[in-house]
This record gives sequence, C-alpha cells and structure tokens, in this order.
Amino acid sequence: MVAVNMRIDTEVFFRPEEIGREATSIRADLFNRCRKALARSLTECAFVPVRSMQLLAVITRDEVIFVDNLSYAVREGRGGRLIMLAWDFSRAELRDALSGPVPVEILYFHENTNDLHARLMSEFPPALDRLEKYERAGQGRPDRAEIVPFRRH
Repeated sequence: MVAVNMRIDTEVFFRPEEIGREATSIRADLFNRCRKALARSLTECAFVPVRSMQLLAVITRDEVIFVDNLSYAVREGRGGRLIMLAWDFSRAELRDALSGPVPVEILYFHENTNDLHARLMSEFPPALDRLEKYERAGQGRPDRAEIVPFRRH
C-alpha cells in the first residue's frame, strides 16, 4: 500500500437557532443511500452538492444538514455558511423494518423554508446519483465539517 499525502480541508457551518421542527419520514432507500455515502467517505461526513437548489448537503452519522451556498456569515472571526434545515436521524432506529420509511425530524432554522424539504425529496436523490458517479470515477477529495452554533448578538 502506498501512502498518499492527502489534504483534508475543514468547512465551517453555522447552526442558527431553531425556529421549528416537524416529525416526518423519508424513504428507506434515500436513508440507506445517505448511509452508504457516509461509509464511502474518508472523513466523518459526506458532502453532496445539490446544485439545482444552490444547496450543499452534509451527511453525518446523526443528521443531514442543508446549507445555503450563497449565505455566508462571520462570527467571532470565523466565517462559514448558514444551515437552512436539517434532517435529524436520532429516531431512525424506531422504524419497523429495514425497507420501511425512516422517521426523521426536520429542523428549520430560517423563515419560509417549509417548502424546502418537499423540493429536496425530488432534488436530493439525483444529487446523490451525481456524487456516486463522481466517486466511481475516482474524483473528489475528502473534507471535514465543523458545525458551530450561530447566536445572534
């Protein structure tokens, strides 16, 4: 085995104060694809650009955060992008069968993002397709995510 010197960048994401949450579910195949993307990652997260929505999805063990690519903020000398909403997977083990819907909670961090989840249900799977194709071609580089609370002063 040859050791490769690999650069791993850390992306910073700010978690604003939660303004609402909603219990729902996602399809088992979508949840399983998130888990597979995470398993293929060299770090503890997988980055999935959802270009059609100008969002970046970041998959971690506990959640998927959806970040506005165009919304940048600076707090205490650190810059990062703002999380718009998240799918919390903490209730995923409550599903009845491996092929059954996976319970999630949608965490909202901005006003007027209720329709964002519905649109993600159609736009996120093709983004995962593109990621899988990209990875099969041996392209890309691993990144890390640091999620920081964003408190308004």
